[in-house]
Amino acid sequence: IQSLELEWSARKDFFVGGNMFVYFSETQAKKNDFRGPDVFVVLDTVRKERKSWVVWEEEGRTPDVVIELLSESTEAVDRGEKMRIYAQMLKVGEYFLYDPFTQALEGYELNHRTGRYSPMTPDSQGRLPVQRLGIKLGVAPGRFMGREAMWLRWMDEKGRIFLHSEEWAEQEAQRAEQEAQRA
Repeated sequence: IQSLELEWSARKDFFVGGNMFVYFSETQAKKNDFRGPDVFVVLDTVRKERKSWVVWEEEGRTPDVVIELLSESTEAVDRGEKMRIYAQMLKVGEYFLYDPFTQALEGYELNHRTGRYSPMTPDSQGRLPVQRLGIKLGVAPGRFMGREAMWLRWMDEKGRIFLHSEEWAEQEAQRAEQEAQRA
């Protein structure tokens, strides 16, 4: 979430959120039936702070992209009920599943004619296209919150990884140090 916000800081036409509810029907909201994607991106909207995404208050806009992080306790729901709701009710164009322990990344694109997802084919580095955003998703080594590991990362078409705040700060510190040495 943070790295996409930083990379697209000049843009005002998108929303990226996570661990918040997406309400997609007033009737279902009353029954407390909603979904909470781990990460979702909505294009062609106003970039502002939100506590939840309420489709009928957002001119009917639903997420363009959803990412779910798999775990033993959520995998069956993420591959079953959530996948069905995202495809058939919310019509989410691209759906990604990522297992942070095995680093397995899967992508699915919605076939609007059938209302079902078709698997995406990764490139030679295992990266998946995120067509609606014009970028890619891939797994790459890095340091986050003091931990060196393989992380799910946004990247541009050439494979340049979008930095998160710790990496931006480190890069800026290095740049300042180089400037000081030149001076």
